[in-house]
Amino acid sequence: MTATIIDGKAFAATVRTRVAEEVAALKETQGIVPGLAVVLVGEDPASQVYVRNKGKQTAEAGMASFEHKLDAATPEAELLALVDRLNADPAVHGILVQLPLPPQCDADKVINRISPAKDVDGFHISNVGLLGTGQKALVPCTPLGCLMMLRDHHGDLSGMEAVVVGRSNIVGKPMAQLLLGESCTVTIAHSRTRDLGEVCRRADILVAAVGRPEMIPGDWVKRGATVVDVGINRVGRADGSGKTRLVGDVHFDSAVAVAGAITPVPGGVGPMTIACLLANTVTACCRAHGLPEPQGLTV
Repeated sequence: MTATIIDGKAFAATVRTRVAEEVAALKETQGIVPGLAVVLVGEDPASQVYVRNKGKQTAEAGMASFEHKLDAATPEAELLALVDRLNADPAVHGILVQLPLPPQCDADKVINRISPAKDVDGFHISNVGLLGTGQKALVPCTPLGCLMMLRDHHGDLSGMEAVVVGRSNIVGKPMAQLLLGESCTVTIAHSRTRDLGEVCRRADILVAAVGRPEMIPGDWVKRGATVVDVGINRVGRADGSGKTRLVGDVHFDSAVAVAGAITPVPGGVGPMTIACLLANTVTACCRAHGLPEPQGLTV
């Protein structure tokens, strides 16, 4: 048996096309242009690449892109003042402050200063609480992307046994809440779970989001299960060349022979994150103007 490969790159392209269609319709029928503001503090290379990609894809979708690049020594008060200005700007429907922040800036304080209605990362405590109680929220982008792909592959997820390995606020916990909302039976596991392999083998849906390269071997995967690998880890190549390669939290070569479907790394969950950021911005724009939310781009 060889698993079906869930092509996140292709699926993300479909989502971006839907976003572009919604943006065009908002412009034509309402005269509204959804706007996304991204704030980068410092010069972390990975963050710079990520922010550049966000700006490029935002513009390609026909949305307004506002980039704010601040020096690494920027005081917290100055960053909070910028967030306040963006909160008050009607042209801005989504605000994202790129993490990590330098040590003088309290990330929780900054995130919770963002208006919950513009919190397109879904990290504000109000959105976390709304999601946890099954109410309408802006949902973190990576879990949202995972759920979209699972819905596309399976249709109805009701009654399926789901195991989420990882308990982070960014992926693990919101992923579990989304799967509960789909009427799955959900277990949150982590690196200290006893008999972790046995827990994983119960899963019809196995989501790996623990941040350890190839931690989950194929013999932890139930035959026919759907595996969603959120991990992105850089490791050295086995040939001793000194070069690196990207791997997930799942040992792909052994899992692909057992699973029914699996997301690869790279090219699986990763491309969905920015696509869902754009989708969240359109959703936030529609909510801000009292318009119907776009179908298929939110939960």
